[in-house]
Amino acid sequence: MRSIYEQALGDKFKLLHPRIQERFGFSSKDRRGSVGKGVMDKVWRSKFFTLPFLYVGSWRRIMFPEYGANIPFSVRNYAYRDPFGRETVTWIRNFETHHPRRFDAYMIYSEERGCIVDTHEHLAVDIHLSVDDRGGLRLRSGEQRFYEGLLGFRFPMAFSGVADVCEWFEDDQKFHIEVNVHNAVCGPLFGYTGSFTTEWVSTSNGQIPADLLPVRYERRE
Repeated sequence: MRSIYEQALGDKFKLLHPRIQERFGFSSKDRRGSVGKGVMDKVWRSKFFTLPFLYVGSWRRIMFPEYGANIPFSVRNYAYRDPFGRETVTWIRNFETHHPRRFDAYMIYSEERGCIVDTHEHLAVDIHLSVDDRGGLRLRSGEQRFYEGLLGFRFPMAFSGVADVCEWFEDDQKFHIEVNVHNAVCGPLFGYTGSFTTEWVSTSNGQIPADLLPVRYERRE
């Protein structure tokens, strides 16, 4: 079974560095997950007027106002089937800032939309993939949709951020990541850069750790 990232990239998946292919080439049938631990050399935020965006982002677990250097970091990627039968990959990132923060993402591949979709609680965010010159994986967020009950609408980008994520592998045998989030009106909002190593862990009968499961599922993409 092809991973959601192979489905989204097609033949371009083979252009990724072999270690990046391995990291993003597994599915729920493999019954394993990737756990990464490392350090973010820098976590930054923009000027004070962007704080409302960051505090709202911390509530949604997508941004936060803390910043600093040499921040311990972990990322847990597990593949599983959600209650709607969709192949899903978790991106659970923890930052040990003075107020510990957590980012959540639950990614699926949408044939209808032709891209990865992050189905995080009330939001569905298109994620467009590409391969950079280092053989790294680049993820860039696109249209965002908000769902609650019968309500559904496109979320205005003037009130949100566009995330640009690059992950690659270097000769130091570490995965490196750089994230930049910006707003069309306010400019740069938040970001971080650093490195980590990973190890594979097995899952029992395809069940992922309970603390990684989302608090809410949404069928609409």
